[in-house]
Amino acid sequence: MKWLNKKSYPEYLLVMYLLLFIWSAISPKDYNVWLLEIIGVFFLIVVYIYFYKKIRFSNTTNTWFFIAASLITVGAHYSFPNVPLFENLKGMFGFERNDFDKLGHVVQGILPVLIAWEVLIKNHVVRNFYWINFLSLNIALSVSAFYELFEWLFIVVLGDNSYTYDVLGTQGYVWDAQSDMLCALLGAILTIFIGSKHLHKMINQSHSTHQKSTEKILIKKCHTSVATN
Repeated sequence: MKWLNKKSYPEYLLVMYLLLFIWSAISPKDYNVWLLEIIGVFFLIVVYIYFYKKIRFSNTTNTWFFIAASLITVGAHYSFPNVPLFENLKGMFGFERNDFDKLGHVVQGILPVLIAWEVLIKNHVVRNFYWINFLSLNIALSVSAFYELFEWLFIVVLGDNSYTYDVLGTQGYVWDAQSDMLCALLGAILTIFIGSKHLHKMINQSHSTHQKSTEKILIKKCHTSVATN
């Protein structure tokens, strides 16, 4: 899509997200829950800013940053177990729980893979297709596991179990943390399979750019050497 190639595309996403953020901050279900959940968005912002000057993310990755931040922001407004659309789906299909958080965890597997691809390839850390995917998959799982530990520790340190339902979103499911990580794993695997052609293209482009850059450096050194002699 041509509009995805526009340089101003990230700015469009930023404006749309700011509008969503303002909506989310107005009369949420619980301001304490909102603040606890919105921490996830600030973490995404820190990651984006850290890599911004080092590499420029593709608009595909920018889109998934936006999707991830948006899901967290919507979940923070209603609290994840109470998002209306998924409450309706729960009643319509007879589900036992509101699965909006599971959608978020699938995206939690997708985004780290895309970030890892760009960081590993653009910084010329790894060039092998299989190693890039292996490392990206492990990074996605690590992010998911860290998030589950963070949620648990936050409630423990807070010392207030009243937030367990809204923040942890277990909804009485004993294997909630494990199923969250499984969703992230599935999101990561789907990204690797569906995006394999895109990854090959990124590797080839990076190799070509690196080769041209190396040639320029060698030519410059030759000119300098000749001028010195």
